Amino acid sequence: MSGEGLSPNGNGSGSGSGDAPRVQLLAQYVKDLSFENPGAPMFSTARPAIDLGVDLQARRVEGDQYEIELRLRVSAKHEERTAFLMELSYAGLALIQNVPEEVISQILLIEIPMMLFPFARRVVADTIRDGGMPPLMIEPIDFASLYRAKAEQQQQQMANPTAEA
Repeated sequence: MSGEGLSPNGNGSGSGSGDAPRVQLLAQYVKDLSFENPGAPMFSTARPAIDLGVDLQARRVEGDQYEIELRLRVSAKHEERTAFLMELSYAGLALIQNVPEEVISQILLIEIPMMLFPFARRVVADTIRDGGMPPLMIEPIDFASLYRAKAEQQQQQMANPTAEA
């Protein structure tokens, strides 16, 4: 149970494990949601071409608490006309204690997004379905690969600061 941030009696006080690593998702919520449906009702039965964009942001709120924001942008086109556009900012508040500094970014940008993603995916599917379109189930996202790619890009930018990103 030490990874869950609870003491053996389940009250969360953590007594007896003062320096054990602790990662706990305290809350999760829709921070911003936008859905535009200019294609309704013309494209409600057609299968449009889907474009998905993913972005992650993490920031320290205070002390050992961090906000992780998973941003999903879904656009759908049918024969060059926009069927719908959806932007979701789904966030979580995490408590991270007694974790080495070099590991915190991996927790914030890999582990926590993996916990948030199923809930964000449900919001996307429900919103698109409620907009009159066929439901969209986004495939699982490999946050570890995204993290590695972003780290590699940052290393390249540091090695060659005159190159544009």
